Amino acid sequence: MKRHPNCLWPLAAVCWVLSCGASADETLQEIVITASLRGSSATELPQSVSVLDAATLQAAGVQHFEDVLDMIPNLSWASGSSRPRFFQLRGIGEVEQYQGAPNPSVGFLIDDIDFSGVGMPATLFDTRQIEVLRGPQGTIYGANALAGLISVRTEDPPPQFSLLGEATVGDYGTRAGGVAVGDSLDDGQAGWRLAAQQYRSDGYRYNAYLQRDNTNGYDEGTLRGKLFWQLTPALRADLTLMDVDLNNGYDAWSIDNSFTTQSNQPGRDAQQSLGASLRLTLTSDSFGELRSVSSTANSHIVYSFDADWGNDAFWAACCGYSPYDYFEQDRRARSTIAEDLRLIGDADHMLFGRLSWLAGAYFMRLAESDDLLDTWNDEFLGPGFNLLHSDYQATNAALYGSLDAALGERASLSLGLRVEQRLAHYQDSADAQRPFADERDTMSGGNLSWSLHSSEQQSIYATVARGYKGGGFNIGSQIPSDQRRFTPEYLWSVETGVKRESGGAALQWQADVFYMRRENMQVYSSCQLEQDNPATFVFFTRNASHGENYGLESQGQWRLTTRWELSGTAALLHTRYLGYDAQAIACPASAPLALDGRAQSFAPEYQFSAALSYRHPTGVFARLDSSATDGFYFAAGQNQVAQAYQLVNLRIGYQRGAWQASLWSRNLLDQRYAVQGFYFGDVPPNFPNQRFIQNGDPRTVGVTVRCQLGQNEE
Repeated sequence: MKRHPNCLWPLAAVCWVLSCGASADETLQEIVITASLRGSSATELPQSVSVLDAATLQAAGVQHFEDVLDMIPNLSWASGSSRPRFFQLRGIGEVEQYQGAPNPSVGFLIDDIDFSGVGMPATLFDTRQIEVLRGPQGTIYGANALAGLISVRTEDPPPQFSLLGEATVGDYGTRAGGVAVGDSLDDGQAGWRLAAQQYRSDGYRYNAYLQRDNTNGYDEGTLRGKLFWQLTPALRADLTLMDVDLNNGYDAWSIDNSFTTQSNQPGRDAQQSLGASLRLTLTSDSFGELRSVSSTANSHIVYSFDADWGNDAFWAACCGYSPYDYFEQDRRARSTIAEDLRLIGDADHMLFGRLSWLAGAYFMRLAESDDLLDTWNDEFLGPGFNLLHSDYQATNAALYGSLDAALGERASLSLGLRVEQRLAHYQDSADAQRPFADERDTMSGGNLSWSLHSSEQQSIYATVARGYKGGGFNIGSQIPSDQRRFTPEYLWSVETGVKRESGGAALQWQADVFYMRRENMQVYSSCQLEQDNPATFVFFTRNASHGENYGLESQGQWRLTTRWELSGTAALLHTRYLGYDAQAIACPASAPLALDGRAQSFAPEYQFSAALSYRHPTGVFARLDSSATDGFYFAAGQNQVAQAYQLVNLRIGYQRGAWQASLWSRNLLDQRYAVQGFYFGDVPPNFPNQRFIQNGDPRTVGVTVRCQLGQNEE
């Protein structure tokens, strides 16, 4: 992508911070990575990791994980939905939800509950921290984390009574209210926490045909409950229950790529997810620790949209073509059940007196049913519909283990291995005469990591890792028989980095470089099978090439004084297809694209962010966030590119005692930018191929008032 010099100032600020050796009296809190095998601190983990704590989420976000995505190096997301469901780490990940059985590359957990590929429930209210582990997590999470893992942890029950209230109002009809309350029981041997929030907004679009401003609106409810109980001195139970109901509209596409739509049948993007997890931790003098994590989730998803993005009156006036009316609706029901049983040896039970060990077994079953309905009324084709019912089941079973050895007083070596078997079954109503064969894959991955504490404040590490992702199915009656299945992909990764903090912990910094080689690469593509029919725009995945992804990442946080804090991130990424088989994903009506050597989809070559925070003893505070993202390709089946962009967010407020009020603005400079794009024929009567984009949110302004009593009260 073309670089823009005015976008590079956040990198300069970050480099200036990280080159400074000064320290301040204020210290930064140590972060524990709960998604790691043993619950290690961020500085000890021999891999690239980012953590956003509760204070950062509150200051930089408003409602959803989407608000803080640009603060994490080499994390991208593909829209085409009301909230992010599909993520890319270091350029690897899914970019759509229109067709295809579930097969995520980026794992997504909320309180140990697996929402990979359906991450919409990641609302921010009462969230403690978000952890992002970059690179293949072959030992820990296997097939669902080829590119990495995102783990969301909500607030735990407090040691004493705690009450949080929050209310927000803003433009575009934004209003929200939330309450979280918790306490301890039985002299601290048990505790509970309950959080509830409702968020609504009109959704930043105006439907000129219906004369409504809420057809793309948000209506999001979150209800969570957590309980812990120290059943015995050796046995603890942690229970999480959640009900997240997102009933959002979806009317984001317009014929002229503006915020004014013409659809006569606005869609929905709704997801109701019920989830539960139970973590049992048993400590024993005989072996160390036995940990069991059981989880289940049920999600009902409705995704629909006006497929022609217009109405008959509009098409008749502009193009002399009517009726021209297409609509697509997808109803999904997904359930998961998982068990992770882990035995962790302690310092008193090391193998051969020097090897720390861990062994585990994992099981997960995913079932999804899908009803995909296309309806139309066309001047030439007349009225009609097509209904596809499908069922999908996947069962994963794995054994994994890890050995850690000290190499002297400062160095250590870690070896991890995982062997996983995956059995996937798919059937649909269009394939009764030619049923899909089951997909059975036996895959293995792991890591070899070396780390050295070169000083009390600095550590360096090097890791070689192998990840994997199972094969899958392309669904739909229009998919050719020779393109109905694709096989597993494997990823080799080499990474080395340094992590450093000042003596007073006022400065924390880490940087890494990485190289990843993709084998039997699964390439996502799309094409329009019939030029005069937008409902024949299909999506599919093929093993069409190898690939390589390499780059660097850096992030830091510096408490300059008791009042000022500076933080920032920088990421550079280079991706390309290698040995690309253009014929494998060629469209019937167009010549194959020569993509060998081209960058991969949703893989910007640079991402920078910087944040400056100020807090005065009188209670006045402010935070300014800026980010810059390079342009990127939308898909392998097209050469359309999103333009580079910068975003600026601002929050100014005042806190007195338990009360806090703040004025905030997101996209302060009202930058226009694309979050998804397609290239196909939609406009009659000649249906020329055109570029269509979904715009990111415009400038928004609001006020939030919070009251915090008890725990963390300032």
